[in-house]
Amino acid sequence: MSAILELQNVSRAFGGIKAVNDVSFKLQEGEIVALIGPNGAGKTTLVNAITGVHTPTAGKVLFEGQDVTRQKPFQAARRGLARTFQIVQPFPRMTVLENVAASALFGGHPESVAEAHEHAARELDFVGLGHVAHSPASALTLPNRKRLELAKSLAMSPKVLLLDEVNAGLNATEIDGALDLIRRIAARGVSILIIEHLMKVVLSLSSRVLVLHHGELIAEGPPAEMVHDRKVIEAYLGPKFAERFQKEMAGA
Repeated sequence: MSAILELQNVSRAFGGIKAVNDVSFKLQEGEIVALIGPNGAGKTTLVNAITGVHTPTAGKVLFEGQDVTRQKPFQAARRGLARTFQIVQPFPRMTVLENVAASALFGGHPESVAEAHEHAARELDFVGLGHVAHSPASALTLPNRKRLELAKSLAMSPKVLLLDEVNAGLNATEIDGALDLIRRIAARGVSILIIEHLMKVVLSLSSRVLVLHHGELIAEGPPAEMVHDRKVIEAYLGPKFAERFQKEMAGA
């Protein structure tokens, strides 16, 4: 497999604070990779640096081998690099269909508004929202707003999809449905980097896990190894609780 997305020593500072520090990794074509870390680790900032919301203060972002470090968000979308947002904020006065069509037009692929609406309708059917296409986005439940967010990103015809906590706030049944949907997205040939806190999601979806802590990549490897890695456990629980946790795991 070849890398479709690569970060080379990427940093992003805000004043004197390094939110992301010297991060390097590759996302191979067809992979689902999880990005985990405690709150404030820099995960969303890293996604923002990849997609042009924030320009890295150091390092390079490569997409399909091309240096895209200084791209704008619309350029990222039109290249095939799409993302969802942790806080879902659709255009409330527009219909569900209009929200998705707007994303299709932002991605730059449809040649007309009519074509954007056709594309949007297909993606809404794919995520299971075709029956509410003409409802106002403000009327959607949280699970359906999450699905709308996925439909909006898919309407940009992405090659790489960056998912920022798409399962937050969902119950167990809703998470199972979201997992099935993400697998079906991957089956379309889309490479996925998913920010996630839920270990059920990480273990069941990803082939590889990246662990971010204080803006630095502290560990990388298969999910089963990462959940038992001392550095990872300390990042989440602290050294004292990590030691207790590992003793309990050893005695289990």
